[in-house]
Amino acid sequence: MTDLQRLFDAVLNGDAKTAAAVTHEALADKVPPMDLIQKYMIPAMDEVGKRFECEDYFVPELLLSARAMKAALEPLRPLLAAVGAEPVGRVVIGTVKGDLHDIGKNLVASMLEGGGFEVIDLGTDVSPEKFIDAVKTRNANIVCLSALLTVTMPSMRTTIDALKSAGVRDKVKVMVGGAPVTEQFAREIGADAFGENAGTAVQIARKLTSSGIAA
Repeated sequence: MTDLQRLFDAVLNGDAKTAAAVTHEALADKVPPMDLIQKYMIPAMDEVGKRFECEDYFVPELLLSARAMKAALEPLRPLLAAVGAEPVGRVVIGTVKGDLHDIGKNLVASMLEGGGFEVIDLGTDVSPEKFIDAVKTRNANIVCLSALLTVTMPSMRTTIDALKSAGVRDKVKVMVGGAPVTEQFAREIGADAFGENAGTAVQIARKLTSSGIAA
């Protein structure tokens, strides 16, 4: 029988090769895919987030763990789709219009995926219209807006205003983040939450999904 603790350890330690191998072994042993995710993979990523907050882990460790999580998820995706398994929530994420930076956005996306969310990554320089279209077509319940430049921060307000005009603002929670973004700015533009770093993103997203919006 597969030692599933190895899966937890592999994700925690950023060992993608072992994470994938243990997942394949577990599936061969008929371990339910959701057991792998809920009992080992998500707890491992939660621990990664805690270590990041405590400054025991830094960005390189986060990236390695996120990569290991993705490697373990890969063979599970078709199985989850086949049984219609629902994610914790659906997140549309992107760097706002005019901003081409994506490292922070990619890291948050990986952490959210590792936390059990379905992530629709729109990339960089994303127009308000693309966010709106993704919300409508993918039945998203969270929108994450990223900006690394002070001059592109107004695009966050523009996007939130566009969500209102399109009649979908009340259907989603909006989380914003990025180096120049502050909690005060988030409040000023009407965002629901501010994510200071990738390590806290999952906790915030879980609170948002449990506050009244159904997946």
